[in-house]
Amino acid sequence: MSKLGTLGARLHRGEIGYDFVGKRKIWYAISILITITAILGLTVRGLNMGIEFQGGAVFTTPKHMTASVNQTETYAQDASGHDAIVQKLGDGTLRIQIAGIDTGKSDQIKDQLSKDLKVDSEQINADLVGPSWGDQIANKAWEGLAIFMVLVVIYLAIAFEWRMAIAALVALIHDITITVGIYALVGFEVTPGTVIGLLTILGYSLYDTVVVFDSLKEQTKDITKQTRYTYSEVADRSINGTLVRSINTTVVALLPVAGLLFIGGGVLGAGMLNDISLSLFVGLAAGAYSSIFIATPLVADLKEREPQMKALRKRVLAKRAQAAAKGEPLDAPVSAVPFDDDDEPDDATPAVVGPRNQPAARNRGRGRPSGKRR
Repeated sequence: MSKLGTLGARLHRGEIGYDFVGKRKIWYAISILITITAILGLTVRGLNMGIEFQGGAVFTTPKHMTASVNQTETYAQDASGHDAIVQKLGDGTLRIQIAGIDTGKSDQIKDQLSKDLKVDSEQINADLVGPSWGDQIANKAWEGLAIFMVLVVIYLAIAFEWRMAIAALVALIHDITITVGIYALVGFEVTPGTVIGLLTILGYSLYDTVVVFDSLKEQTKDITKQTRYTYSEVADRSINGTLVRSINTTVVALLPVAGLLFIGGGVLGAGMLNDISLSLFVGLAAGAYSSIFIATPLVADLKEREPQMKALRKRVLAKRAQAAAKGEPLDAPVSAVPFDDDDEPDDATPAVVGPRNQPAARNRGRGRPSGKRR
């Protein structure tokens, strides 16, 4: 077995672990700092909305133009008085996008470009794009996002509990805010592909969160019947037990997206790939982060406010203090020691249930006379 596989198995069994929940204030502070930076980017720089949202014109030149992309961009900006985006397509044509112009201005720009590029104006194809189409896409995206959020909250509240639903909702908002803020800071153009990417990352983020929540729900069943671990410590076990799985899933998803972003958009110059690849790349990374460092610690925070969990924490700490006073071994947090059921008192129910715990096996042989077993 590889080292990563061995590490994953030990994390899953609770032999080793990291105190994610105990250091939750650090993760909260990091997320707040990143979120504030993203909001400042949106406020100061704003989003570079594509032509689909602003309206404008798209000009396509003939094949095999002698003018370079930079020269054509300069010609277009001088002719229009607006910023222009020029892309060289695979067949050798140049695609020139100029936002915020009307039909009359489009004809003037077309004539000026034909003179600068030294081609017949009839060979330059001009298409006008109205802002209403982009507005419809944006409105539909907002509607879809709102419906998705409501359905997520309802589903998680039914399948798990309302605290997990709230934590998942906070994580999703966290991911979207960071992704949109990165777009503002980087200055990439926002297109319908960007909107599709933003909606896509919600599913990935929610998947990682639900995996951890499912493990947490299983391990905290009948947690109040034992006095070894608090809710936060069992939540740590859930994160550690699914940590390698979450990392593997995220890395596998990020690799092809990174290829689109850095190789397709950066090296090969296919700028249109940046529209969707950047939102996917940032969103996937932020989703994995929020599932581990935000959602589950937030659930632990909310659960620890319950009277039952407060009483459990008092019993656990009292038991550990009593054991320390007697010089007995302490029940250390789950992130530090194996989750060994053999040390559990006979009248306690383990916090973790399922295949990893076999309560019946612990009683095997009890009550029999000493000697050979039959």
